[in-house]
Amino acid sequence: MADAPHVHHAIDYIELSVLDMHQARRFYDSAFGWRFNDYGPTYGGIQKDGGETGGIRVASSVSAGGPLVILYSRDLEATIAGVREAGGRITKETFEFPGGRRFHFADSSGNELAVWSAK
Repeated sequence: MADAPHVHHAIDYIELSVLDMHQARRFYDSAFGWRFNDYGPTYGGIQKDGGETGGIRVASSVSAGGPLVILYSRDLEATIAGVREAGGRITKETFEFPGGRRFHFADSSGNELAVWSAK
């Protein structure tokens, strides 16, 4: 991460708690094509060009609520299909808002995230 540019006061890194590392990595790889740096059985860094953008870590429990991580998609319907095929559960069907559309989903550990698109 030291080589990647960092922006003052911007969100720099997000960590998601997961119940099962293997299952979570399989879900995020299948749904979004994410790749991970392997730091052992309890932590995986989410790769991006020039570094990492976050991580997944094994926890004994996962709580719903808290900050909502929102991903961007160029093709919302394809992303919804990918989430479903990977075993994700849609928690809020696609809805419109000023500037775009989005949906919410639960990952294999129960974390809720959202995906938006301008189209």
